[in-house]
Amino acid sequence: METLYIEASSIECNEDRREISGKIVPLGTGEVGNTNLGAYTFEAGSIEIADPSKIRLLSQHSMQKPIGKMISAETRPDGIYAVFRLSRSTAGSDALIMAQEGLVTGLSIGAEIISSKPSRDGHTVVSAAKLKEVSLVTEPAFKSAQVLEIAAEEVIPAEETNTESETVVEETTPVEATPVEAAAVEAARPTISAMAYSKPRLDFSATKHLEMSIQAAMGSEDARQYLAAAADTTDNAGLVPTRQLSTVINGLANSTRSNIDAVSRGNLPDAGLQFQIPKITQMPGVTVEAEGGTIEDVDQNAAFITVDVKKYAGQQTFSVELLDRSNPIFVTELMNNLAAQYAKVTDTAVNAALITGASLDATTVATYPTASELLGIVARGAASVYNGTQGFARNIIMNTSQWSNVMTLNDGGRPIYNAQVPQNAGGVVAPTSVRGNVAGLDLFVTANTASTTDTDGSILIVNPDAYTWYESPTYQLRVDVVATGQVNIAMYGYGAIATKIGAGAFKVNKA
Repeated sequence: METLYIEASSIECNEDRREISGKIVPLGTGEVGNTNLGAYTFEAGSIEIADPSKIRLLSQHSMQKPIGKMISAETRPDGIYAVFRLSRSTAGSDALIMAQEGLVTGLSIGAEIISSKPSRDGHTVVSAAKLKEVSLVTEPAFKSAQVLEIAAEEVIPAEETNTESETVVEETTPVEATPVEAAAVEAARPTISAMAYSKPRLDFSATKHLEMSIQAAMGSEDARQYLAAAADTTDNAGLVPTRQLSTVINGLANSTRSNIDAVSRGNLPDAGLQFQIPKITQMPGVTVEAEGGTIEDVDQNAAFITVDVKKYAGQQTFSVELLDRSNPIFVTELMNNLAAQYAKVTDTAVNAALITGASLDATTVATYPTASELLGIVARGAASVYNGTQGFARNIIMNTSQWSNVMTLNDGGRPIYNAQVPQNAGGVVAPTSVRGNVAGLDLFVTANTASTTDTDGSILIVNPDAYTWYESPTYQLRVDVVATGQVNIAMYGYGAIATKIGAGAFKVNKA
């Protein structure tokens, strides 16, 4: 499971008891935090704290820098508030001083996400998580992060300075200090020796910068200083890192399924790789009979259409490092692209079935049809479909080149296929949409076809009731390959196109 680090809210310090308290995370408020995994918000009651006494307080999310532990936690309407007791170590004392001076004033949680979902606003909404640790951090993600109150120090004695000599003693055994009463004075703080500071020496490379970026996102202050120095080009000419945006450009696919939208839909049966649909092949006879004459006996007959169920599937195998250490957009984009490819392949299969079963126009067209030729194709197609199915053609499917042509058609210089409210128009189609109306038929434009030129079947006139697309839900599989440290993610589903009446489609005939 991935661990989410999210800076929360304000803190209070009580140096008398060596305690820090504050809101560690907002719940149910809709407040969004920019975390190491992206933008997140937490639902009310979404964070579980199994045992508060087991939760450690860290410095800047470093497991090597524990400074205290949680004493208690309380859930309020706006979030979780907690109290921490800091260690009497130098790191714990430093943390108290830094908080009192307003230098480190944020609380941040490390949580294991159990359940989450994306929101319409582009962030992730967490519905279940386990609290792993809390850290004292420099820069909180939420605007409400601030120090509310600092208690006066009363118990941390000042170190005396020996003006005559100074002996360095290495402490090897803990010594219990004798309690000393002292007044609450500002000087009663540990003496801290300041260290000389200089900008970090930069071993700059793309690999090093990536490493530091990851460590900074995990809360490393050293890594943040490195990135700050790398961004400062005043004395490092040309040292300007190239940023990568989270927006992904994809001009290869979308999820439009115009061919499937142009036919009827059905639910796939729950079992089998084939199913059958009964079809009437012979109507019962009705004749004109003379008075007292014998009624002719003509039986009704039926047969079964067998429909094959196909599996459509895709997968990708990648390293566990890519899953664990990459931006979360990788997995999201992968699943979106698998879904887009699934849509493209299934829609292309339906287009091929329509072209195969369609009646071929007896009249040929030498090139892209003119306005009058297109009206002729529509007229002949409507008649053919009605004659073959006793139903009406309601849809017309065009590939992209025919769509381009139909928008240029005009009658005496007056556009009749691309105007919205034309006078004496044959139909409407807008160049900004793949849907419209041409000569009374609903237009469906498809790029999911074998050819994008003016070939046979580049124009299809369809009675949607003559074809039905049956489809199951899509499924996802994830397999961890332990031996190689890889992850395999697959998407698959089942679909079947039933050609109920072949004469229910009519296709253009190119000379």
